[in-house]
Amino acid sequence: MLRNGSNSKLEVVMNLPRSSGILLHPTSFPGRYGVGELGASAYAFLDWLFEAGQQWWQVLPLGPTGYGDSPYQSFSAFAGNPYLISFDDLQKEGLLTEEDLADTPDFPPGKVDYGWIYIWKFQKLRAAYTHFRDGDFGQLKAEFETFKAEESQWLSDYALFMALKDENGGLPWNAWDLPIRRREAQAMQEARVRLADDIERISFYQFLFFRAWTSIRKYAHSKGIQIIGDIPIFVAMDSADAWANPDQFYFDDLGQPTVVAGVPPDYFSETGQLWGNPLYRWDIMQERGFDWWIERIKGCLKLYDLVRIDHFRGFEAYWEIQYPAETAINGQWVKAPGKALFQKIRDALGEIPIIAEDLGVITPEVEDLRDSFGFPGMAILQFAFGGGDWASNAFLPENLKENQIVYTGTHDNDTTRGWFNSAKEDEKHHLNQVAHTEVTEDRVAWLLTEMAWRSRTKVAIVPLQDVLNLGTEARMNLPGSLSDSNWSWRYPQGALSPFVSRRLKSLTQESGRYVQPGVTV
Repeated sequence: MLRNGSNSKLEVVMNLPRSSGILLHPTSFPGRYGVGELGASAYAFLDWLFEAGQQWWQVLPLGPTGYGDSPYQSFSAFAGNPYLISFDDLQKEGLLTEEDLADTPDFPPGKVDYGWIYIWKFQKLRAAYTHFRDGDFGQLKAEFETFKAEESQWLSDYALFMALKDENGGLPWNAWDLPIRRREAQAMQEARVRLADDIERISFYQFLFFRAWTSIRKYAHSKGIQIIGDIPIFVAMDSADAWANPDQFYFDDLGQPTVVAGVPPDYFSETGQLWGNPLYRWDIMQERGFDWWIERIKGCLKLYDLVRIDHFRGFEAYWEIQYPAETAINGQWVKAPGKALFQKIRDALGEIPIIAEDLGVITPEVEDLRDSFGFPGMAILQFAFGGGDWASNAFLPENLKENQIVYTGTHDNDTTRGWFNSAKEDEKHHLNQVAHTEVTEDRVAWLLTEMAWRSRTKVAIVPLQDVLNLGTEARMNLPGSLSDSNWSWRYPQGALSPFVSRRLKSLTQESGRYVQPGVTV
């Protein structure tokens, strides 16, 4: 819809209702198999969201994780993470047996041990595939064939990529033999024949993931809950996307990047963040009508109802770092064709439900790109109380805008309780002034949740860690670090209490964010 802004500029505004929700990645669900799964715990969480009066569930990227176990460094922009497949559900269908799961380790309940999960879960998934391949699963096999046909545009390259990666001992694709690295026709054909069963097995994992997610999403919708997804702007260097489309990235003849992505020094790091992702050849993509991006967004809309694009400012200009480099300090801003891209996507897919992650150093040009398409931006309340002229801080509750999504914090922030314990004295002083009280450690997470819910923003989101009033031990990620605690937090069984749901529902109703069950968000 269109409306006149306070500056008399005609703005496009996304039609979102006043509503609220919870940020929680599925790996954080409890369960006995070492990592959260799309099984009973996921459905129980949706039931709890419903009882708490929430309308949104926000997740991190759902792709298969690579280096550092980060969901933002995935082996594919289109595939799903096999870790999330429910073993209990596979056992109910006869794809796993009690004997298969008899050696289930005594995994720590509050943390994902990715090293052990990588070995053990894939052993069991391989067993499930063997049962499927050799067993009498007629209906399931028919569904699998349909899935392969419908998703062939990305699945064929992805399954071959992962099979080749296994064959090469996990090495990145630009360390493989040159013929297959360069996708020469004979090498590709020989690989597809040689690795046919592995390709089928890896495709089967994707079938299981998408079948499970489709069921989860359908159940969420039956409860009036919509799902906010998350896609990184860039793909991982070691990904099927980079290997299958080398001409759309800045690579040399050997498949090595010539420039890579990152961000300059900012709030999170004095030396910037050297992400290392390959950078797009936007000129080539534009010549092709941005077809790869259109397919990527189309794939996301099969999974999510609203899509947060990480590092949105990179569509207006991105930080280019010469490869190799040790930090992100030395780089340059390079323009990107954001408006042309989003117009092409809109032309192909209609109105696109996108949230612009517009944190950090945002220029008027980035704001114009965001506002031209009506994408809501983001606001983080943990950032609201610092700075010299803090009263003009754009993240203060009274300074927030309607067309924004407000968070207490995100996956990259400390929990609100943890943030408070390490906050500077001036931040605590300013917080006390806004709250009109002496804020304490026990109270701060709920206080910021109340501020978010009572703000004028269309949507308010709180990480589950803040709802549970947890400290730094429950932080999801510390940007720029390779800590083994990153991405590993899980909440314990019983944490989603009726008391917490009643409290959150009461705030949601009182703040005008409650949507009656049966009303589509």
